[in-house]
Amino acid sequence: MIFDSHAHYDDAAFDNDRDDLICRLFNTDVCGIINVGCNIQTSKASVNLARRYPLIWAAVGVHPQEVDSVPPDYLDILSSFLAEEKVIAIGEIGLDYHYDETSRETQKAKFEEQVKLAKTLDVPVIIHDRDAHTDTIEILKKYAPKGVVHCFSGSVEMANEVVNLGMYVGLGGVVTFKNAKNPVLVAKSVPLDRILLETDCPYLAPEPNRGSRCDSSMIKFTADKIALERGISVEELLRGAKENALRLFSKISVK
Repeated sequence: MIFDSHAHYDDAAFDNDRDDLICRLFNTDVCGIINVGCNIQTSKASVNLARRYPLIWAAVGVHPQEVDSVPPDYLDILSSFLAEEKVIAIGEIGLDYHYDETSRETQKAKFEEQVKLAKTLDVPVIIHDRDAHTDTIEILKKYAPKGVVHCFSGSVEMANEVVNLGMYVGLGGVVTFKNAKNPVLVAKSVPLDRILLETDCPYLAPEPNRGSRCDSSMIKFTADKIALERGISVEELLRGAKENALRLFSKISVK
């Protein structure tokens, strides 16, 4: 029943055992994975993974830290990827002010271009927001796309704004970290029908695997924590998150 709404199996961390690992995952509790691109190269790799594995779908897009190196025709390239049946979203896109190595104005311009493309093509967006909450919400309010703010790191108030826009909140391993007070508050407050579960693997492995390479099977630890905090069963949470993913990414079909 595990649906991983955000993964990066094209990452070099999986180069030695990618095929074996993915096959093992789909022989256990994992029923679907969205592999998410960060630039043109990784978007193409995501598309190739979706072509190869029946239960992997692809999102394509340019991450805010990659916007300085995009080719002039990058929107046309993304559009060509999205013509394929198993390419189901534009992402991950958004804003990242953590290191401030990329011009904020360039980030915002490319973010808006990709959101407008998503609106034109009627596909969801997968949003990256790191230390850029105010500007992220401003752009989301401006365009009102359908989609998810992944690896959500904002406040409960921001989560409410995201939900009021009709969007979803992506929750991952961070909610299990010992110092994760705000993520836990968000995980408790977001309506169940607006939660997506994710790994962002190979990053952000949940406790008790923190610091190791993450994979989709580890969502069970994140689900255990969120279900405990919400006072519901793990099965109810996993089922709800899966149904939410299928509702948002409507081109996906899994049992």
